[in-house]
Amino acid sequence: MNLSELSIKRPVLAVVCSIVIIIFGAIGYTFLGVREYPAIDPAVVNVNTSYLGANAEIIEQQITEPLEKTVNGVEGVKSITSSSAQGSSNINVEFELGVDLEKAANDVREKVSQASPNLPQDIDAPPTVYKQDSDSDPIIFMQMQSNRRTLLDLTDYAENIVQERLQTINGVSSVNIFGQRISMRIWFDPVRLAAYQLTIDDVRNALDRENIELPGGKVRGSNTELTVKAYGKLTTEDDFNNLIISQDAGRIIRLKDVGYAILGPENEESTTRKNNIKSVNLALVAQPGSNQVAIADEVYKRLEVIKGSA
Repeated sequence: MNLSELSIKRPVLAVVCSIVIIIFGAIGYTFLGVREYPAIDPAVVNVNTSYLGANAEIIEQQITEPLEKTVNGVEGVKSITSSSAQGSSNINVEFELGVDLEKAANDVREKVSQASPNLPQDIDAPPTVYKQDSDSDPIIFMQMQSNRRTLLDLTDYAENIVQERLQTINGVSSVNIFGQRISMRIWFDPVRLAAYQLTIDDVRNALDRENIELPGGKVRGSNTELTVKAYGKLTTEDDFNNLIISQDAGRIIRLKDVGYAILGPENEESTTRKNNIKSVNLALVAQPGSNQVAIADEVYKRLEVIKGSA
């Protein structure tokens, strides 16, 4: 007896089944999360290594290729893709379907540990191995531009205003900002450094020694107790320019004698543009299982409020 014959002979049963299907459909439409693609966690492991100052060719020869050869011996590897850039190496290891992600990550960590002695000894840190989460991909990319604010001011506005308002949306995991953050940049005159018989390491040691804030303890009296705070952090350009690099019985050498400090962007090597205008990028990441359509609708509503108050 097939389904059509059963429905004709038992109409009440067919009606009840149709009603149940409609009820479950309404429940699913109301409560289930909505996303563009199904929730799939592929077994992908990432190996990242930082080696500041090295060019892409050195990164590829001394870091990427040795790690690739070692990781290739892990069981269940489907493909390996890598990229070598200025100062960093990135390797993505994709495994076959059905491979346990935890076991795959542990196997990759073991292989990377075996290859670590063959890597340059002066790399910034040991290679980092972590599992790639499919839910960590941003669902919304936005760009901020302004004709009145500089890129540094725009980044500060994005971090202190826009990011805080968007992170409070229900279902939002994080809001990542890609811009130019302000930092203190120090420029040296190599001729002056040589004249004073100083090196960059001497300046670095002076910064580590002087630009530090240590606990000052307490001062106690018969009826009072005061907390002592030692202001050792350098904050302004004048503070850095007047930093003592070296001194002896006859002279004092300050930073301004061999160079100068100035506030500027943390990274001047990369920037983003839209219509040939520099911009700040924002990437919104949703929580696993959240309703991405509802998040996007709320984001657009709050952006209109932010635009009105900017």
